[in-house]
Amino acid sequence: MRVPLSILDLAPIARGQSATDSFANSVALAQLAEELGYLRVWYAEHHNMASIASSATSVLIAHVGAQTRTIRLGAGGVMLPNHSPLLIAEQFGTLAAMYPGRIDLGLGRAPGSDQNTMYALRRDPSSADTFPQDVVELQGYLDGNTRVPGVDAVPGKGSHVPLYILGSSLFGAKLAAMLGLPYAFASHFAPAALEEALAVYRREFQPSRQLERPYAIAGVNVIAADTQSAARQQLEGIRRARAISLYGRGRRDTGSENLTDEQADQLLAAGIGAHVDQMLTYTAVGTPAQVSDYLDGFIRHTGADEVIVAHQASAIEGRLRSVTLLAEAMQAVPA
Repeated sequence: MRVPLSILDLAPIARGQSATDSFANSVALAQLAEELGYLRVWYAEHHNMASIASSATSVLIAHVGAQTRTIRLGAGGVMLPNHSPLLIAEQFGTLAAMYPGRIDLGLGRAPGSDQNTMYALRRDPSSADTFPQDVVELQGYLDGNTRVPGVDAVPGKGSHVPLYILGSSLFGAKLAAMLGLPYAFASHFAPAALEEALAVYRREFQPSRQLERPYAIAGVNVIAADTQSAARQQLEGIRRARAISLYGRGRRDTGSENLTDEQADQLLAAGIGAHVDQMLTYTAVGTPAQVSDYLDGFIRHTGADEVIVAHQASAIEGRLRSVTLLAEAMQAVPA
């Protein structure tokens, strides 16, 4: 079963590498994805995470856009409560003027950070409560129908940058349905409510100027390699990295980034492993044929209109190989 394939790039910073290396890797990944026919690449806003370099999401999109030609680029997503709607309208209006017809704007209401980071962002703890109103205000700036008298986004006004609601719960599904917007579910790390959220979204969807019928995107992790053993080996590296990240989150001076593989395995065995594996519920691992079979089943199970893939290999060489193998395998699947 063939549906569009897209990529979620977290711009990971591997051990021993820098943000500069990460951005070069993101450019290489987007260029390859463009060559292989992926629909889009999205970048997620995260803050205060030593292993993720996509915090200044719009800046990264601009950088990648300058070195690609046709592939769609966007946020998956901007955490809107961290920003004013006008500021985001101006940023993405600028991107749309630079790269016409190529820019997407996915929106989430999570902080993308911990409480101390929320303070550093000067985010009001209650700002998520106005997320629906902020989405409508942002939409008005981009459509040229401002909700704030006398205030326009320049650039941005009339750009009609398409909006997507991101979520991992029923809240986002209901909001996307009410506003008639595409909905992207974060099943690549928060899988629990996938089926229910998609059902609610489709049942409650109201057509809008942007979208006549529901359009659901589902996230899935992919580790495609030339052999099953190589893919499984990469998976174990990812499980260790996730365990270390979860252990170090919210702690100061833990030295978690320096933990050995043996210590990471101890964390996994001590209980973190269950959490890591739950996050990785929807993960395709193996040879191209195995990954293709998994994704075909995932698409049939969810009815997704598009799949957005997080290629999880720790090293850029593994991610690029996974991108290639998946594209070739899915192109061989009958429509």
